Amino acid sequence: MTDTTPGFWRRIICLIYESLLLLAVLFIASFIFHLIFRDTNAVYFRPLFQFYLLVIMGYYFIWFWTHGGQTLAMQTWKMRVVSVDGSSLTKKQAITRYLLALVGILLFGTGIIWALFDRDRQFLHDRLAGTRIIRLA
Repeated sequence: MTDTTPGFWRRIICLIYESLLLLAVLFIASFIFHLIFRDTNAVYFRPLFQFYLLVIMGYYFIWFWTHGGQTLAMQTWKMRVVSVDGSSLTKKQAITRYLLALVGILLFGTGIIWALFDRDRQFLHDRLAGTRIIRLA
């Protein structure tokens, strides 16, 4: 394993691939949700559904990051997320990273664009959560 940071465009392509995989996960989760809650016109439906999808996405990322440090897309692109000291992520770090990444992406992608100006080329959520992405040999 090497300690080099993957290039910006490699990480962006990995994010695009990740979004396709996540789309499939959310499609299945949505199908299950709609089987359980059949009344889609109810007032509570939309916020409950959105919260449910955020929880599913969070569970997907947090589980992979704390069990090997790689999502399926990261395995394909030979990347791993680790703590700053090189150890595996704790659940607290993984949750923090997920929530900060969510905020950074929702704020017009500023958390991603941050990597273009960061001295270590890390995303803003990695910098704040005490994590980093490394490239594997």
